[in-house]
Amino acid sequence: GDGLLNSSFAVLGIATRGWDDTALQAHVSKSLDEFGSTSAEQKLKDELASKVHYVSGDFVKDETYQEIARRLDEIDKEHGTQANRIYYLAVSPKFFPVITEHLAKVGLTDESNGFRRIVIEKPFGTDLESAEQLNKTLTKFVDENQLYRIDHYLGKETVQNIMAFRFANGIFEPIWNRQYIDHVQITAAESVGVGDRGRYYDQAGALRDMVPNHLFQLLTLTAMEPPISFSAHAVRNEQVKVLRALDPLGNGSPDETSVRGQYGASDEGEGYREAEHVDPNSATPSFVALALEVDNWRWSGVPFYLRTGKCMKRRSTEIAIRFKKPPFKMFQDTVIEKVHSNWLVMRIQPDEGISLSFGAKVPGAVMSMADVEMNFRYQDHFGAKPQTGYERLLFDSMLGDATLFQRADMVENGWRAVEPYLQHWEKTKPDFPNYSAGTWGPESSDELLAKNGHGWRNCL
Repeated sequence: GDGLLNSSFAVLGIATRGWDDTALQAHVSKSLDEFGSTSAEQKLKDELASKVHYVSGDFVKDETYQEIARRLDEIDKEHGTQANRIYYLAVSPKFFPVITEHLAKVGLTDESNGFRRIVIEKPFGTDLESAEQLNKTLTKFVDENQLYRIDHYLGKETVQNIMAFRFANGIFEPIWNRQYIDHVQITAAESVGVGDRGRYYDQAGALRDMVPNHLFQLLTLTAMEPPISFSAHAVRNEQVKVLRALDPLGNGSPDETSVRGQYGASDEGEGYREAEHVDPNSATPSFVALALEVDNWRWSGVPFYLRTGKCMKRRSTEIAIRFKKPPFKMFQDTVIEKVHSNWLVMRIQPDEGISLSFGAKVPGAVMSMADVEMNFRYQDHFGAKPQTGYERLLFDSMLGDATLFQRADMVENGWRAVEPYLQHWEKTKPDFPNYSAGTWGPESSDELLAKNGHGWRNCL
């Protein structure tokens, strides 16, 4: 609908379902009507559906890839795609190396006559060791610059705007450091439970599912140094420096710097252990909070609090910057109503935007202060409907722009930062469930911040 794609493209779907081109085209047409984010003309929808093709086959069989190669050659001639190909592996992680090896065996990763890129969904490994092994296996068959590890959070406008906000506005970057910032909170709260993802989620849990990817991406964009350019190489170099500098706050133990939780039944819904495909005695956390520090010159001593969880009170993903308090001696004889330190909040979802709170005098003869807020919403200003993030990332993969995709060293350093928590939790048995569905998580999460004189913003 935005006119970004030219007519020389096509899609080939591969799965075990016994469909043909006609069946997939009908499915795509129906899905465009039901889920399309723009109101494209019917002619455009019909044209898109006509460019969709299908191969039925098993991912582990050689003949499937021989058929894929044959069909791709046909599609090149029919649609003029010039042998440029992107392989999107929206499959179980166990198939990542299997599919990549099979593609390489039949020459489908060779870039001698066009580009070949492989887009991989998360989870990319389940711990540091498995992530390192997966990287080694994949790079036996393709080069690192052919791998695009996708995280849809990075495709969201507000996430991309973090860099523009910081580096294109001279009033913010000079105070973006430990001298002026008291602490940072990054929250990714979901109001829904595990739903029908119990089989996967009970093996992963909140930390594996969200922290090394989504939350660390938000953290690195918030904390990184200005890159020398906005090229993929320069930006990701600065992000990985942040990951390497991550330490538990005050070098505390996992017990002192982390909280894990699991939701129980309440009036808001069933408990985690009652969900489909979940072990009735599961020790898998559906909530995690971490207190970290970026141990470098810009951020040393500034707490970074991260939390994510399911069945929480409200769906919200945001980065909240809490600035240091000014000296209040001058206000000792005034009437102060709700004057706090300034908050700068970047809302990722659902209400995409940026807000800044600050103190102002209440009109009247008495010197009375109160908090006020400046609020920017993307939809109000630009009139654009928020997208999932996949649209932007898939387009970037076609352009060969890897800026918003994770590099191998980013993945490994993300796992390295959470490895101490994973190892500690495997040795200790939690007392679950420890928070009710529809709340902001376990009380110990509040205590994690309270001991440093802080409290969760709770996405007000």
